[in-house]
Amino acid sequence: MTSQWLFTGLVLLVGLERVAELVVSNRHAAWAFSRGAVERGQSHYPFMVLLHTGLLAGAVAEAWLADRPFVPALGWVMLALVVASQALRWWCIRTLGNQWNTRVIVVPGLSLVHRGPYRVVPHPNYVAVVVEGLALPLVHTAWVTALVFTVVNAALLTVRIRVESAALREIASPT
Repeated sequence: MTSQWLFTGLVLLVGLERVAELVVSNRHAAWAFSRGAVERGQSHYPFMVLLHTGLLAGAVAEAWLADRPFVPALGWVMLALVVASQALRWWCIRTLGNQWNTRVIVVPGLSLVHRGPYRVVPHPNYVAVVVEGLALPLVHTAWVTALVFTVVNAALLTVRIRVESAALREIASPT
């Protein structure tokens, strides 16, 4: 049971990190809108919020209600992946600066970013989301949550990446 409390603490820390992201995102949105930004994909955003909230709640609920064990060989590797995904996410935020957001908000005329993790992968933040969504529940073998999140997230990211790519092609400068 001690491991379940520690896992709950970990998930709460990830939840606090998400709150920090929203604070940064709101600050960046204000900056972008003051420069004539355009938002796209508003209809799928509430589903993203719900899915990500469900990931956190589901992981904790499954660990407790299904009495999932902490399996060190799996749990420690997954914890390392959770930490790595957080590092990648904040590298993306730092690289994009004011252009990073949890929503699809594009300032007309700004150049696309091709440095940092974006020089290697077109959507590195989504790599972080995928890794975290699989790894966080598996820290405490909450495999149902990991599976459900991964499948639903794959469908949602398909929509999100199409919307984001179209908005960047339409609005951003090609430089």
